Amino acid sequence: MQNFEYDIIELPAYRGIGLKWSGSYTEIGSLKKLITSMSTRVGELDHAIHPEVQLGLSYHLRPDGFVHYSVYEVSEAQQLPDGMAEIYIPKMTYLMTHHKRDQNIGQTYEKIEQWMKRSDYESFVEADVKYYDNLPIKHERYPKDRDSTKPHFDIYIPIIKRRSFS
Repeated sequence: MQNFEYDIIELPAYRGIGLKWSGSYTEIGSLKKLITSMSTRVGELDHAIHPEVQLGLSYHLRPDGFVHYSVYEVSEAQQLPDGMAEIYIPKMTYLMTHHKRDQNIGQTYEKIEQWMKRSDYESFVEADVKYYDNLPIKHERYPKDRDSTKPHFDIYIPIIKRRSFS
């Protein structure tokens, strides 16, 4: 596929703390406010490992929308601040690509879907969990200097080797 740069990487397990949102696609405006709010609250996380990198962890667990965690990676020493949630991400293998500033986000995800169809990998999904998207789990890492009108960020899609049925 032309112009699709990616890496297959493995990331260690980590703990994230931040704000949790669950909503429909029509409620995206409230999610954007939550993400902005979390970026201003990072100072409450004394044990943030990379306070300059905000994480967006999306799980398509509802037919009309998704669940999203806007978090920062933290050490085990971090206490859970009031009103925040924590999430533990296991060690996983990811398809990692970079969404560039002047690209269309939908097109970037479309390229990922096309790559997945032709690759030896499939999306990782938890057993006995119902998902509602071709890319059911999407992890994004946003740099501190991002522009919300023309964002650039890294995309991490948890993957496993495609199971062969022979």
